[in-house]
Amino acid sequence: MDVSSPTDLRLGTRFADELPELAVRWQAEEAPEPQLVVLNEPLAAELGLDPRWLRSEAGVRLLVGAEVPDGATPVAQGYAGHQFGGYSPRLGDGRALLLGELTDPAGRVRDLHLKGSGRTPWARGGDGLAGLGPMLREHVVSEAMHTLGIPTTRSLAVVATGRGVRREQVLPGAVLARVASSHLRVGSFQYARATGDDDLLRRLADHAIARHHPAARDAGPAGAAYVALLEGVVEAQARLVAQWMLVGFVHGVMNTDNMTISGESIDYGPCAFLDAYDPATVFSSIDEGGRYAYRNQPAAAQWNLARLAEALLPLIDADEERAVETATRSLQGFATTYADAFTADAAAKLGLPAGLDRAVVASLVEDLLALMAAARVDHTSFFRALGDAARGDVEGVRGVVLDLPGLDAWLERWRGLGPDAEAMDRVNPVYIPRNHLVEQALDAATAGDLAPLHRLLEAVTAPYDERPGLAAYAEPGPAGAGPYVTFCGT
Repeated sequence: MDVSSPTDLRLGTRFADELPELAVRWQAEEAPEPQLVVLNEPLAAELGLDPRWLRSEAGVRLLVGAEVPDGATPVAQGYAGHQFGGYSPRLGDGRALLLGELTDPAGRVRDLHLKGSGRTPWARGGDGLAGLGPMLREHVVSEAMHTLGIPTTRSLAVVATGRGVRREQVLPGAVLARVASSHLRVGSFQYARATGDDDLLRRLADHAIARHHPAARDAGPAGAAYVALLEGVVEAQARLVAQWMLVGFVHGVMNTDNMTISGESIDYGPCAFLDAYDPATVFSSIDEGGRYAYRNQPAAAQWNLARLAEALLPLIDADEERAVETATRSLQGFATTYADAFTADAAAKLGLPAGLDRAVVASLVEDLLALMAAARVDHTSFFRALGDAARGDVEGVRGVVLDLPGLDAWLERWRGLGPDAEAMDRVNPVYIPRNHLVEQALDAATAGDLAPLHRLLEAVTAPYDERPGLAAYAEPGPAGAGPYVTFCGT
């Protein structure tokens, strides 16, 4: 596909056609004065879209949903969800639209989706709009996650609408054009199950299998394909959350409607990266009980997956007791997969050779994290400084840890295993979206100055390569600034 005009673009309607019960046909609200703020040109090229066309008036109108190709069927998707543990049976895309599915030049099917495009029948009293700052946050963080090698939805563009959005104050409005393997969520299955329509539930599961877990189709007798689907999602999410934990990412709102079936990170609202290493860290203003604190993310993911298992029970076995037993066994795989993924990736961060006994690695990691937590060291810069320690320069890590005898004993154990400093530099980033820098860039962009945003993107989209002139992007946040708090933007 080589799209350089509206007539070249083909957007599929498979979701809307196969699952009409979960799709409300809808149109985006007209943007009074759409202006392209940021365009992800590498992603556009990957999708077969000509960046020059996307920057044109017609391209910008596509990016806000004002003009869609012939045959496209924009829909607001329906789903349910547990939000901070409380079940909401009717959520859905209150301010979003699936424009359709496009097939990139590599043959991969990708959703083209809008966020902030206006009220839909799922809006539940909201205005359906989005502010420029929160949409730019999703652009920055999702691209950082992508370049860190973490599965994620991605931002194609952010377009200012020319409309004010009233929150605590009036903010400039914007629409995010997002790309994902799909927008199927745990909450999609909860919604289908709640209808009591097993045919709908089966069609949704078959759609998910075809789109994300095709090997499940060959799993065996009746019900086995849906067990395989569950196990595929369990494995994907266990690996994803292990990656979050090792890079110090805190999602902030791990509700079941924010957990994908594909295993991609989605919905970057009140999210942030650790500065000081503290397992109890919470960044979200609405997570008053710490349900989705950094250390709780694996347990929260497993809890969400149990809700997916509950939704799939009628497909797993007609006998509910047998279905529960089977689903429970599948869910037990989360802990093993998570531990294996976390240990393997932690070993890579420590530059350790392959094949080491897992217990040795786990003990090293546990003891190191305890030293880090006691001193509240900066998560990202500490792991990067360990690369210098592997080369013999230990001052960077000794200068920030309180328990020096404990650290020296740990370093002796670790260096005795022959860590590879160059390998460490390839997996321990220099640059992440530092929270204070994100806020500075968003504040400047909201005021019309995009230079700090582009400079931040320059740093975080090549996170492992230390470069002159970017030292400020590797520094922890200012001391004494107090707890960092994020907001969902709705």
